[in-house]
Amino acid sequence: MTVDGDMAAFVPQKEIVYNGLLPYSDRLDQEAAELLAEIKANLSRAVLLRELWPGVTFWCRKLFSFLKLYGRRFSKEDHILFIKLLYELVVMPNLEPHMMQSFARLLIHLLKKKELLSRDDLQLSWRPLYNLYERVVYSKTEHLGLIWFPNSVDHTLKALIKSCRLYFPASSTREMLDEWRPLLCVFDVVMQKAVSNMELFLPTIMPPQEHSQGFQLWFDELMNLWMSVQNQPSWEGHLVNLFARLANDNIGYVDWTPYIPTIFTRILRSLNLPVGVSQMVAPRYLTNSYDIGHLVLWITALLGGPGNPAQKELTCLFNSIASFYHPSNHGRWQSRLMRLLQRLPASVVCRVHRERHAAPSWIPLVPECQRLTDADLQEFTRSLIGAALLAMFSKTGSTDAAYALQNLALLTPELAIPPVLEKTYAAMETLTEPHTLTATLSCMIGMARSLVSPNNHYPEGRAHVLPLLMGSLPGVDTNDFSKCMITFQFIATFTTLVPLVDCSSAPSQHSDLTETEKDLCFASAEFEDFVLQFLDRCFVLIDSSTLEQTRDETETDTQTHLESLVELGLSSTVSTILTQCSMEIYKVALQKVYNFATSNIFETCVSGRMVADMCRATAKVCMSRCWYLPVPVGGGIQYITQILYMCACVDELQSEDDLDKELLWNLQLLSEVTRVDGEQLLKYQGDLERILCVCVRLRCKRAYTLACSLLEHTLRSLSLIYPTEYRSTSGGFDTDLPIRDWGRAGDVAALAVCWHVPSMEEENFVFQLLSRLLHPELERIKDHISGDQPMSREELLQSLAIVQHCLLGAGSMLPPLDGPHVSDLLDAHPAFCVHTRLLCVSSPPDDARENYRESICQTMRLLLHHILEHSEDDTKSLFVIIKIISDLMFFRGTHKKEFDSRWKSFTLVKKSMENRLHGKKQHIRALLIDRVLLQHEVESIYVCTSACLYMCVRLCLCTCVSLQVRSRAQNVLTTALGTYSFSYRDIIPRVLQLLSPQHATGKQLQFKGALYCLLSVHSGACPAIMRDWDCVGEVWPALVRCGLSPSMTLEKPSIGQLLDDITDRIHRQHDTIGIYFAVSERCVEIASQITQSENLESLSSEELKEGLQRQRVRNVVNARPWKFEHMAADLLSLLLREDHPLPPDAVLYFTQSLIHDSISIRKVAISAMAGILKQLKRPRQKVAVKPSEISGIEDPEGMCVGDRAGNQWLQYVSNSLPVSQEQWDSQQYVEKTHWGYYSWPREMMIYAASEKPTDDLLYEEMSEGEKIIFEYFSDPEFIDQLVAFLSLEDRKGKDSFNPQHFCLFKGLFRNYGDVFLPLLWPHLVQLASDPHESSQRCVCEITAGLIRGSKLWSFNKVDRLWQLLCPLIRTALTNITVETYTDWGTCIATACEGRDPRKLHWLFELLMESPLSGEGGSFRDASLLYVLQGGLVQQQWRVSELLHRLLAYLEPKLTQVYKNVRERIGSVLTYIFMIDVALPHTQPTSSPHVAEFVTRVLERLRPLTSKPEIHNHVHEENTQETDECTQAVKLLKTVLKWLMASAGRTFTTPVQQQLQLLPLLFKIAPVEIDESYDEMKQDARTCLSLMSQGLLYPEHIPLILAALEEMAGSRLWHARFSVLTYLQIMVFYNLFTLLSVPAEVLRLRKLVMQLLLDEQLEVRDMAGTTLSGLLQCQFFPLDSSLQTWLQTLSQTRLPKARGELASTDLVRRHAGVLGLSACILSSPYDVPDWMPQILMDLSDHLNDPQPIEMTVKKTLSEFRRTHHDNWQEHRQCFTDDQLLVLTDLLVSPCYYA
Repeated sequence: MTVDGDMAAFVPQKEIVYNGLLPYSDRLDQEAAELLAEIKANLSRAVLLRELWPGVTFWCRKLFSFLKLYGRRFSKEDHILFIKLLYELVVMPNLEPHMMQSFARLLIHLLKKKELLSRDDLQLSWRPLYNLYERVVYSKTEHLGLIWFPNSVDHTLKALIKSCRLYFPASSTREMLDEWRPLLCVFDVVMQKAVSNMELFLPTIMPPQEHSQGFQLWFDELMNLWMSVQNQPSWEGHLVNLFARLANDNIGYVDWTPYIPTIFTRILRSLNLPVGVSQMVAPRYLTNSYDIGHLVLWITALLGGPGNPAQKELTCLFNSIASFYHPSNHGRWQSRLMRLLQRLPASVVCRVHRERHAAPSWIPLVPECQRLTDADLQEFTRSLIGAALLAMFSKTGSTDAAYALQNLALLTPELAIPPVLEKTYAAMETLTEPHTLTATLSCMIGMARSLVSPNNHYPEGRAHVLPLLMGSLPGVDTNDFSKCMITFQFIATFTTLVPLVDCSSAPSQHSDLTETEKDLCFASAEFEDFVLQFLDRCFVLIDSSTLEQTRDETETDTQTHLESLVELGLSSTVSTILTQCSMEIYKVALQKVYNFATSNIFETCVSGRMVADMCRATAKVCMSRCWYLPVPVGGGIQYITQILYMCACVDELQSEDDLDKELLWNLQLLSEVTRVDGEQLLKYQGDLERILCVCVRLRCKRAYTLACSLLEHTLRSLSLIYPTEYRSTSGGFDTDLPIRDWGRAGDVAALAVCWHVPSMEEENFVFQLLSRLLHPELERIKDHISGDQPMSREELLQSLAIVQHCLLGAGSMLPPLDGPHVSDLLDAHPAFCVHTRLLCVSSPPDDARENYRESICQTMRLLLHHILEHSEDDTKSLFVIIKIISDLMFFRGTHKKEFDSRWKSFTLVKKSMENRLHGKKQHIRALLIDRVLLQHEVESIYVCTSACLYMCVRLCLCTCVSLQVRSRAQNVLTTALGTYSFSYRDIIPRVLQLLSPQHATGKQLQFKGALYCLLSVHSGACPAIMRDWDCVGEVWPALVRCGLSPSMTLEKPSIGQLLDDITDRIHRQHDTIGIYFAVSERCVEIASQITQSENLESLSSEELKEGLQRQRVRNVVNARPWKFEHMAADLLSLLLREDHPLPPDAVLYFTQSLIHDSISIRKVAISAMAGILKQLKRPRQKVAVKPSEISGIEDPEGMCVGDRAGNQWLQYVSNSLPVSQEQWDSQQYVEKTHWGYYSWPREMMIYAASEKPTDDLLYEEMSEGEKIIFEYFSDPEFIDQLVAFLSLEDRKGKDSFNPQHFCLFKGLFRNYGDVFLPLLWPHLVQLASDPHESSQRCVCEITAGLIRGSKLWSFNKVDRLWQLLCPLIRTALTNITVETYTDWGTCIATACEGRDPRKLHWLFELLMESPLSGEGGSFRDASLLYVLQGGLVQQQWRVSELLHRLLAYLEPKLTQVYKNVRERIGSVLTYIFMIDVALPHTQPTSSPHVAEFVTRVLERLRPLTSKPEIHNHVHEENTQETDECTQAVKLLKTVLKWLMASAGRTFTTPVQQQLQLLPLLFKIAPVEIDESYDEMKQDARTCLSLMSQGLLYPEHIPLILAALEEMAGSRLWHARFSVLTYLQIMVFYNLFTLLSVPAEVLRLRKLVMQLLLDEQLEVRDMAGTTLSGLLQCQFFPLDSSLQTWLQTLSQTRLPKARGELASTDLVRRHAGVLGLSACILSSPYDVPDWMPQILMDLSDHLNDPQPIEMTVKKTLSEFRRTHHDNWQEHRQCFTDDQLLVLTDLLVSPCYYA
């Protein structure tokens, strides 16, 4: 491909714009085109040669870095081909998991910008992706260890599906629904899978004409399901996420109006807020709450449209939860509320951006009528601003609120900014509350851009800039660190946005200014004042930070962490301010800094560094304005150089250890001032060179360190490429009207960056300095090594320091090291033509000059050998050497780590100042320039060479003495492995050599060092090692063999620990490595489209590497110490795979290990054995069946769910059970429980009935591996030992049913039939009669394995099996104990899982015999019920006959005396009625119905309903009381247990039936919580609490209110009291549903008012509390009619007589006062305009008789508590007279008056 010719016609998809702004951009285009051509050619060649590793993987990595460097700089056709090729690669079956993951990551990257490719350009089929997802996430073999996936694979796959679903064809929705509808069985775990698949895969972005093929197919069906399901099952969250996505992608195309009340009710419920006095939360509400991110999307999409109905609900939602945002409220709900507040405005900003500013693309637009208007946005801001202002001061920090306010200010600055400004000014004035200042300032920083930019909504904002800046100055304060830092950030943010130019003369020159602009111009005269005051503050800060002031004599003289942060803040703020100054202000500031710096001498540790930084900032700014050099700086440099030179040349100084402060201070100053534009330094070339030559050789350490940094800064300024100015507008500030540039965004197209590119003179100067300074040092070191001129350690350190700083300074100009490639790879893999190219950022290297990198490298190797031989304890020098080596390899001008942290801080600043509303990179200019510089550094970081020669050096390092030296060297090694591809191939052999037993001379430390190297190799820096068979084949056996090495001792715990770490690391990171690399034909087609060149010969796939595996097994089995044997077993078990059977040697090894003495090896062997048996499983034939042919009934058209004639044949019917051979053969068995409940699968495959009567496996037909297992398991001795081991205790009291043991036996009986049964049977019988925990557990595991393994046995075998098993299980169940009943429950549940109930009829009949016989006491009854429940629950809806039988059996026995039996019965009843659900399209079930049951129970409870009060009649002594009441009380207790158990578990709540029981509960429930109450009262209370949280539908509300009204007239006051507590929770949890039925709201209001007038004091109090809660969540308005009614009540006259007060009058008066109190308490954190008057009215009642006086006092003290924080604000609402009265009331009287 000719690169030049095509460049003109080439249209890239999307480039990285910043590349075009680099000084060498023309060269980049050429390079990008070449690299792309190379990637295309090699990638397609690798695919055609079918070489996935390393060819395809290597070139995919290259493509990934191409995307990072140049963006999507390829044509649309290329883009589509790349995506198609990678898609085919990802979905290839049998692809090694790690490779699949890396391809997937690249594909996600390519699909990221969805607007670039429309659905017409690209279509991807969904099924291959679904098959891959199914294979990975629901892997059948992962738990058996047959395949290992990387940890993050699920995450990557989900992200990939999200990117791909956009391009699924239109027909895919229907296909998906056909696939997953049969799984929608609510009782089954598979429901979770079905709904989460729908959430992941269903496409929702389609053009409107395709909607009928898209969401309209499923919307009504799923929406109705969601509306009718209650109690938040775990899959409900996925439905919500799906609806949220649908709403967001199709705003205006789905009508949500009918659902809005339900949506908001459920959102409010899912926040789990505590309500009422004694609420109990059902635990599942906490675990299954909705994901806030999706809720926010959904709410955002609902807003707008005609009438904007969702906004009303949103306002109401935030009103009812606002008080939870107050800082004094705290709980586990807080983080969810904060996330909601933080994300909602951001999400609305995204939507407004999409509607108003987004670039047009193929994605459908929001219809005009649905778009958000400005009025909508104002409404939105009003609803949120209250909560945001409260959350500003929350305990968890103000960041969430600040982010919310930043986005609200973008939407409606006129509403969001003023209240925050008000709080900020108030906080600046108070000295006592620094936390309010930091909170308000951090919120203002986010709003800065909206405040400053000239927008028409809030023009007066800009007038606040100067007052804010002046007001923040006192924050520069040494005593409060956090305040100081936030002030720096605040000042820097505002000055970045605003040019500091005095424009006060502008109004006289310009006639077109508006009033506000004139005011701004006059105000800008204060800028100069501000800058000077700021500098004064900084000088004070510096003076108070000197070493003498902040430390005692004894402490260190290095900076503390806080000081370095302050230094950073100070220098960046000063440089921002000076950059943004006009020339006039700058001159004044410069003079001030100059005087300060030259008139004092500072210590060089803390304050000196700060001053030097300030000087650097001033120098840098003035250099960039190079039109003339002000005297102070130019003169400064000369003045300093002269002083230094005079001082330094005095001979005595050369050798002094401590130098005079003045000299040091001047050196420090000079070293910072030289960090300016390199051109300027050329003027002082001679001076600098003279000083450097002298100072670098000074003996004083402090002095030469400073001199070295001077050297480094000088070299860097000369040799690097960097922008020279960062002002907020390009050009200067001498334009006519700078105030119009406030807050202006930079323009990417016209940034006009001024670059510093090294000139020829500068380059010459660099090399001149190197030859004067670096060359002699290298020579000196060589002399030291040869012994001609030995140096002391200090001198050596000084030399090394000079070398290091030269390297750091000039690194970008030194060519990189070069070395030979890893040769053996190229021969083996022809497609893998590695060739590395260098991006020459600087000019090409001049051959005439010395290659300093090479010479430093040579010298360091020699020095290293020298030190390690002669003085290996010289750790300081070794540290420096390691640092130099690492820089030699990786340093080309910037360090990766520094770059990463700069990138991070860039994104942070960008986030705090970006304008998300307009998008399109509207950042401020300084930020854009910063981004371009970062892009330049990306270019220089990604350059790296292939191989390197240091490895050997390092290894010898890794084994030297000092621990820190070793660990530092190992870090460098790890980085190197990560950077240079395939370098590990060089190292590994050298490391292994140290480990091998033959390496006899080694020291233990060397041994340990080698192990550490391996650990770092596996630490994930280089994943390739784990995937390269050649390496695995060498490393793993070596690890195991090193047990025989002479230097290996397990005495040192550290070595044992290390080995554990390595195996653990391997375990965690090991994924299955591919052996079959077959490339699918489709990939090859696409690849050849990419090449379109026909002259490539095709090659065959590579062979298997079986030999390797065999040899590995043999090596392994010979190793000896048990620790290593355990490692061996472990590593071997990692090599099991599903696509290749294990060699017989390994099968033999694992079979023998089943009875090994060491428990850890046995464990590995058991799980490996289960995997081996899975490998050996014979495929069974399946046949397709048509359900309609079996039942003879076609399913009706449309949806028909649940028990129906068409699926009757799946039911368990006792008169047609398969009890004989013919019946057994004549029936069709469906093992999957969920099939047929919702709908039938398109193609239903079931196991074929076996043809042969003998389905045993014949010995002759067995494979090698099968024979080995068969022989061992037929050996009685082996079985004896195995069972003995399996029935041992592992951890006392902690053991439970072990699934691995179960899998082992299931596999045995599945593969071999009942061959081994005769040998095992005696053991089973013996264990079953032994009541010990471990024996019983062993029986459980084997029994469950037997039952599940016999799934496909022939009838006679199964029949024989059950003849044996039934008596065995009976025996075991009679011996059941507290320790073992859960194991038996698990055993039966596991045995019944996924089995057709008709095949297990023996078991069910056995369990149903008589669970509540009462023979073994209450415990045995409860346990038997538990075991039975375990079996029935697995069968769900297919055993309705058994459920009926069980219910009929239990009903007479409901009056149990024992608590544990009652609780178990409650739980069992829940599951019996679970199937009776009221879901859409569902037929009435054939299982038991709740309604009939409740009717029968109520009949038996009648003796209690007729009684006014209920007492617990059951006496302790056993008198034969059989009167009806006692029986009824016992029955009631059991019913309560059932109600409690079913509250959170059922899918739909039978409200009518519960209502019939309500009156009883209200009678029993006590008012206060008291542990001493008996069980019945406590349970009644719990039931009420749980029932009040239930979800209501509009049709139920009248029924519930009728019941409550009836109870409110009850004679028992505590029943009336409970009505109120019930009502509080019910209203809050169903707020929006109730509000949608206004008539019922009025009924509720009437009910509360009726109870407010109750004669019982407690009820009145509670009614007052309830009223205030209802007013607070605006359930009904506080209108004038309500106020007047309450005031009239409170003014009821009391008769004058002192005698008996007329009680009704007192009650009415108290009711009125309580009502007024409720009004006041309903606004805890603000003062509405009606409040002052009501407070005055209340104060009149202070002297009323009790209980009125008490109520008033309580209210006033509560008012004072809640309004105290913002009293300054609140007092504005009262008149002076009212304030006087209030002060009297609220200030407690003085007792000493």
